[in-house]
Amino acid sequence: MATGGNNSTFDLGPKTLAAVGVGLVAVGGASYLLYRHLTRDVMPQKWRRVGTVERIHFFPVKSCAPMDISKPGVEYDCDVLSMSFEGIRDRTLMVVNEKNEMITARVYPLMTQIKSKKVSPSKLVFSAQDMPDLELDFEKLDGPGKDVKTSVWGVSIDVMPCGDRINTWFSQAILKKESGLKLVHYPYPKPVRCTNPRLKSMPFIRQEDSGTFNDATSFMLMNLSSVADLNTRLKNPVDALQFRGNFELKMDVDEPYAEDNWQWVRIGEDAVFRTVAPCTRCIFTNINAKTAERSSEGEPLKTLRSYRLFNYSSPALGVHMGLRLPGKVKANDVVYVEDK
Repeated sequence: MATGGNNSTFDLGPKTLAAVGVGLVAVGGASYLLYRHLTRDVMPQKWRRVGTVERIHFFPVKSCAPMDISKPGVEYDCDVLSMSFEGIRDRTLMVVNEKNEMITARVYPLMTQIKSKKVSPSKLVFSAQDMPDLELDFEKLDGPGKDVKTSVWGVSIDVMPCGDRINTWFSQAILKKESGLKLVHYPYPKPVRCTNPRLKSMPFIRQEDSGTFNDATSFMLMNLSSVADLNTRLKNPVDALQFRGNFELKMDVDEPYAEDNWQWVRIGEDAVFRTVAPCTRCIFTNINAKTAERSSEGEPLKTLRSYRLFNYSSPALGVHMGLRLPGKVKANDVVYVEDK
C-alpha cells in the first residue's frame, strides 16, 4: 500500500516538512498555522498491526438494528460519505416526528428491534414483531420537491421523505399508532452537514467527516478489549453491539482503551482513517440490543461514568473516525495503527 496516497498534501516527506516548518515559524504565527494545516493529516510512513476486525455493523436506519447480512466474506465500501454495501448506505435513513424532529432509540427503544435485509441493489425489506414485512425501494421514494427540514443534534439539514405507506408502517412499529412518524432519506452524494458543535474544538476533524445521519462522524471503532474490561465491572455484562460501532476490533494482545491514544487506523490494505474524537456515551447504551429493555440500574452508563468521564460531560468509550483514504473492508481484515 502506498501510505502517502495520491493527494499532494500527503506527498511531503519528513525532511521537507521539517525544513518548511522551520521557515514558516520564522515568519510568524500565521505561517505556523499554515504549516500545521499542511501537516496535520500527513499519514504515517510506518504501521503497526494491533488486531483484526471481529464484526462489522451496518445500520441502514439510524437507531434501528444492523442490517442482516449472512454472506461470508462480504466487503463494504468506505468513502467519505459513509460505509456502503452493494448500493445501500449506512445510516442513510432516519425517523422523524410530526414536527420533523429526529427521534432515536434513546426515547423509543423498540427502534432497535426493527430489522432490515437487502433484496436488490435498491430495495430493503424491514421487519418488526407482529408486523407484516415492508419493502422500501430507493428508486421509488416521494422524490424531489418535497424536502423536509430537520436536524441532527442541532445541525440543520434538508432531507427527502420516503412516503405515506412507509410512514404508516414505522408509526405502527414504533408508536403502535397509524401515524405520528415519518421516515426520511439522505439524498446527497457527499456530506453536507456542518460539524456537530460538540466536536468543533477537536483539532483533526473535518466538515466532511459528518457523514449521513451519524451523530458525529461517518465511522466509529470499538476495541473489544475495552468492552471486556468494562464487563468485568458489571453485574450483567453487555454486548458490544450496544455501543453501535461500525468496526469491532479484536486485539492481538489484550489492551483495553489502547484506542484512546491512536491517531491513525488502517483497515486492510487501503482504507485509512483519522481518529478525530472520543465517542462519548449516553443513555442509549443502557438499552439491551437483543430485547430493547432499558437497564433499571442505568448500566453500563453508570459504571462508565465512574472511571471514563475525563474532561467530558459524558463518559467515553470507542473512537470516532474520519476517512482519509477510501477502500474496501471486511471481517477478519488486519487492523493497523501508526507506528511511532
